Amino acid sequence: MNPQLEPFFDQSMDCLCIADYNGYFVRVNPAFIKLLGYTEEELGSKLISEFIYHEDRERTAAHREELKNNVPLVNFENRYVCKSGAIVWLHWTSIPLENERLIYAIAKDVTHTKKLEKERILHLSQLSKVNEKLKQQNYSTSHDLRSPLNNMLSLVNLLDLTKIDDADTKEILSLIKLSAEGLKNTMNAYIDSYSEEDVRDMVLEDVDFKNVFDKVQNSISSLIQRAGAKFHIDFSAMPSVHFKDIYMESIFLNLITNSIKYARPSVPPIISMSTAQENGKKKLTYTDNGLGFDMEKVGSLIFKLNEKFHGNEDSKGVGLYLVHEQVTSLGGSISVDSKVNQGTTFTILFKA
Repeated sequence: MNPQLEPFFDQSMDCLCIADYNGYFVRVNPAFIKLLGYTEEELGSKLISEFIYHEDRERTAAHREELKNNVPLVNFENRYVCKSGAIVWLHWTSIPLENERLIYAIAKDVTHTKKLEKERILHLSQLSKVNEKLKQQNYSTSHDLRSPLNNMLSLVNLLDLTKIDDADTKEILSLIKLSAEGLKNTMNAYIDSYSEEDVRDMVLEDVDFKNVFDKVQNSISSLIQRAGAKFHIDFSAMPSVHFKDIYMESIFLNLITNSIKYARPSVPPIISMSTAQENGKKKLTYTDNGLGFDMEKVGSLIFKLNEKFHGNEDSKGVGLYLVHEQVTSLGGSISVDSKVNQGTTFTILFKA
């Protein structure tokens, strides 16, 4: 080796080595010795294949033959067994010099990266199982609730309103029937939605914002009345969007009920909803005047599952998580801006 290259070889943090065509190490640098735990003499006394993890030997041998045919080796990974018995992953770049019948190689220790990759795959697998379980539970719940709901609707329909003189009672019964029918339609739509094999294969539709709003408003009309909630609605700039109707209903329902649930004490909720098309982007803006959030403290957690911010016993930490998932699963994005006791604004950008 050129004496000028000695410092580079000896001080490199990566593993450097020179091997001959017979399959032996001719020279290894200190970093390689330190990683594997063998002495330089031990590394040179055996065939290189004996230090390689047994499952990777055959594959490595095939690539070594290519090197001997003067074909450089890049982006190759295999496992070595350290003297301690530990297994390390190495990422190789090897260059053959046919006239010297030597192979010059550099290896990077990628064991940590491999562990992270394995953990990531494990987490994704676990998340997939949890997601499938949640999906089945939602399907089962929606399906099982239809029977008692149908029973309730039948009982309401049996009532003879002509025999009831009190106007307020008639109105309440009408609202109960309207809410029950709305809930039944929503659950049926959910069941149809779950039958889709994959959200990416869902057939999108032209969703009318006003129709969805009216449907949601009717389904929770008594809740809105009790809260004294007022709405300022303007969908004129973009009356509809290519989306999923059942998702839009869920988004409206979760945002509106959250605004009512987290209204400031003695301050009736005022909710504004508007659409816009700006620079080719399709946007829905939702604003309320409620309790709001401290964005510095919880801004990064707002769309996480099971996160609660106001100590409300009725809160399950699911609504905003669902909104985020429904928007992003169809290629959109959602952002939030909020100040404590000044309200919250959600901005949804739909896929172009």
